[in-house]
Amino acid sequence: MSESKDHDAVRDAVRARYAGFAMQGSSCCGGSSCCGGQAAGFDEISRQVGYTAEELALAPEGANLGLGCGNPQAIAALQPGEVVVDLGSGAGFDCFLAAHRVGPSGRVIGVDMTPEMVAKARENAREANLGNVEFRLGEIEHLPVADATADVIISNCVINLSPDKPAVFTDAFRVLKPGGRLAVSDVVAIAAIPEAWREDMRLLSACISGATDIDNLTSMLSRAGFTDISIRPSEESRTFIKEWQPEARLEDCVLSAAICAVKPG
Repeated sequence: MSESKDHDAVRDAVRARYAGFAMQGSSCCGGSSCCGGQAAGFDEISRQVGYTAEELALAPEGANLGLGCGNPQAIAALQPGEVVVDLGSGAGFDCFLAAHRVGPSGRVIGVDMTPEMVAKARENAREANLGNVEFRLGEIEHLPVADATADVIISNCVINLSPDKPAVFTDAFRVLKPGGRLAVSDVVAIAAIPEAWREDMRLLSACISGATDIDNLTSMLSRAGFTDISIRPSEESRTFIKEWQPEARLEDCVLSAAICAVKPG
């Protein structure tokens, strides 16, 4: 299989999985997952990965599908008036939280490659009556956003799903203003991931086998042009990661991490 066809196969698998979540209105719990246990509600899942009760109360109903592995809001330090781009925005959960933080003088742009997710996010935005947030259909390797638009780029457990992570970081760098920052929650590999997992589209699209180790992530970010790179794995994330697929001991291979970097001014 050629590299382009291989990339397309990954995107098709991921798109199909997340279209299902959008249509069903449910998280990825159950079997292989990128969230908490099957019986947990979406708010409980989000509390496990780091969201506060106050943040959960701000999101419109239907925006939180329990799909994250961390809380990028906690590391982004968003300020009023800033422009934020969310990579893989799903039903809009992090976008709506960011919209409250940047206020009416700021702007939030969510980008997702799944039409069903974009439609759901736009519906949620109408119901929330927030005029400073919008959602665009597109791939995170080729963002439908102009150069030097964003003060901050956020993402939550999405970049691991990309078949071309260097392209993600290169385009994120393009979209950021000079001095802009990247604030991402994602899974990172802390041990070798079995090759059988790498080849399993079900595991890849469930945020399990697409994780990259810290050294390679650092190199990708540096080659894209970023400086002040910080990748901090969370030992506490073992608690919820082990619930994703208990028999596989995923927590021995991947952890959630806070990934931060800066585009030089």
